[in-house]
Amino acid sequence: MNKHDLRALAALEKKVLWLSTWIIHNANHLRENTDGLKVGGHQASSASVATIMTALYFSVLRPEDRVAVKPHASPVFHAIQYLLGNQTREKLERFRAFGGAQSYPSRTKDIDDVDFSTGSVGLGVAQTLFASLVQDYLRARDDSVTEGRMVALIGDAEMDEGNIFEALLEGWKHGLRNCWWIVDYNRQSLDAVVREGLWERFESIFRNFGWDVVVLKHGSLQRAAFSEAGGEALRAWIENCPNQLYSALTFQGGAAWRKRLLADIGASPGIAMLLERRSDADLASLMTNLGGHDLRSVLEAFETARSNDRPTCFIAYTIKGFGLPLAGHKDNHAGLMTKDQMATFRASMSVEEGREWDAVEGFDFDEQDLQRFLDNVPFKTRGHRRHHAQRIIIPDRLAVEAKGVVSTQVGFGRLLDEIARAGGALADAIVTTSPDVTVSTNLGPWVNRRGLFAREALADAFRSERIASTQKWEFGASGQHIELGIAENNLFTLLSALGLAHSVFGKRLLPIGTLYDPFIQRGLDALNYACYQDARFLLVATPSGMTLAPEGGAHQSIATQLIGMAQDGLAAYEPAFVDELAVIMRFALDYMQRDGEAYQSERTWLRDESGGSVYLRLSTRPVEQVARPITPALEQDIIDGAYWLRHPGPNAEVVVAYTGAIAPEAIEAVGMIGQDRRHVGLLAVTSADRLNAGWTAASRARERGLVHARSHVERLFAELPSHCSIVTVSDGHPASLGWLGSVHGHRTRSLGVEHFGQSGTIDDLYRHFGIDANSIATAADRLTCGRPVRALRALE
Repeated sequence: MNKHDLRALAALEKKVLWLSTWIIHNANHLRENTDGLKVGGHQASSASVATIMTALYFSVLRPEDRVAVKPHASPVFHAIQYLLGNQTREKLERFRAFGGAQSYPSRTKDIDDVDFSTGSVGLGVAQTLFASLVQDYLRARDDSVTEGRMVALIGDAEMDEGNIFEALLEGWKHGLRNCWWIVDYNRQSLDAVVREGLWERFESIFRNFGWDVVVLKHGSLQRAAFSEAGGEALRAWIENCPNQLYSALTFQGGAAWRKRLLADIGASPGIAMLLERRSDADLASLMTNLGGHDLRSVLEAFETARSNDRPTCFIAYTIKGFGLPLAGHKDNHAGLMTKDQMATFRASMSVEEGREWDAVEGFDFDEQDLQRFLDNVPFKTRGHRRHHAQRIIIPDRLAVEAKGVVSTQVGFGRLLDEIARAGGALADAIVTTSPDVTVSTNLGPWVNRRGLFAREALADAFRSERIASTQKWEFGASGQHIELGIAENNLFTLLSALGLAHSVFGKRLLPIGTLYDPFIQRGLDALNYACYQDARFLLVATPSGMTLAPEGGAHQSIATQLIGMAQDGLAAYEPAFVDELAVIMRFALDYMQRDGEAYQSERTWLRDESGGSVYLRLSTRPVEQVARPITPALEQDIIDGAYWLRHPGPNAEVVVAYTGAIAPEAIEAVGMIGQDRRHVGLLAVTSADRLNAGWTAASRARERGLVHARSHVERLFAELPSHCSIVTVSDGHPASLGWLGSVHGHRTRSLGVEHFGQSGTIDDLYRHFGIDANSIATAADRLTCGRPVRALRALE
């Protein structure tokens, strides 16, 4: 890099620090605050990475590179994008306000080309690792995919998150490449200063997993000082100085540094003269000149690492709050500069009052030269970097044999196997993954046909040794199943990376991930993160509920129905029959690819054209299948969330609503109830999530004056008499269907499971939790008790 470019970068580094600090100051001290709540914004955490991010975005990164910016550096990211022309002043002035730049970088809510959302610490870090594996997967199929670096900027305290180390193991297993993690090693977290020697542990861990490690500890000023007389003694003192003391002296400044150094090593030859040659300000600059704040050192390290594709961890020593009056203070994490401090800082940055937002204010060289430099920044040469991929055409029907007694889990395996057998664009676009439960979630037939993915072929030793096995699995570049270890966080983060392939890499994938339904909760943060990014995938969770009877409470799920209903960006379904599952899977594979405007359908009041991910809660319980044609009307009802398996009559006293594998008990109970009550209805709920979402959306529409708005469930219940009661039953928490009575004000009794399960047979457990046929019938009797039943029947 020539001197002119380095000078431009130094000026931009200064400007980035100023803007990121001002963005936060404006939000907290200048903008009107109507509710009195703290706004915040992490000035010190932003300052520690200003140099690193300047080097990356204005020099090192290429358009194909993708970055997960540490959450607390969001103002730095927004400031850089503002200088590059990708962010607006209006958004910056509204930082952390409604409609403004987000507190943490967001793919879906920010306008400035965020690659990976961050916020829940650690998840963005792992996302870059799995994005790199997805890039390898795509490139194995299409060499037109340009390899880029997947880069994570990590706060050192963020490295405490366990999901990062789970991801490291998976990266090692899959031969990770083209991934950089840059640790902002400022040694300060929210509550404390980190323990001594932590960087050595980081280095050891990364090297053991096959990463290159680059430690950026000393800047050019320090390295020059070490060559002077007394320099080795200074180096030794810095190497051995406790983190807390280093932070405290940084905050105190040059005089404190001088006093301490003279006291500790003043007798060492040359030290007195080394210190005497420097003013207090120069000494403070020397002692805070760590590797992560030295542009030349940072640039050299990054450019060297670009020469190969090995995963690389940069441990960059930094000062939290570098360049600010907060630097080094242990309370600086959430600290904010005062108005007086900001006035002094503004003067030091040569920014005139009233021109704080001017992009070129404070630069000390020609404005046109600066603009030419910005216009030629490699990262922005291709403009906006969001890609679009063609949609995969989904057949009108997914064929599968659904006769006799079959579970939805087995039906899922058969459907996927049939897609694999048929081949074509749909089969080629699907990629499956599972955290070591591939066989037990019925992905085995798919993998037998489509193989496991690895960049290098690996033969199945059992097959070559002629040992009989149902699993005919071989690894190779054409494989379409990505094997994972037992870590649900890795599953959801990989699904997130696969589910963004169309946007990040321009290639359409249809990811399908399977896991045991109870263990969704183990990876719930990563699932939420994947949905927040608007990643698109099909999540198949099986087996579910008390129905996994002999396994006991540890493997029985209660709350997952509520998770499916509450999780934004995820449409949750729980079919009972395989023909329902076929309709839903066909819908899901199309829904995952939609990216239209988020307008509400006047049929369901759902924003179906904008698409999303889908969650299937399946069961291992075999259920007698229903012999029936799937008409277009029934198909639409299944997708919309419910249909009448037995339509209620005009004077119905009670209807039963069920979801999922408990269908046999609901059907049996309706038969029992019907012995002395006519017109009993049976509602098959395929998606409590979509029913509820449509109802609440239609209710809001009516409140806005759209009096004609009616949701699917409102139309289903429109003919029910006001005296009709509803019994709901599910193999999960009763609240999942308990709201149905509120649709039109019908009296309701909700049955379900509210406590941890135990081992037993299905009959034992259903009786114990009161969700068997007798309990359903009893609940119906009690709901209608005291009503003038004979009079009602006389009217019939």
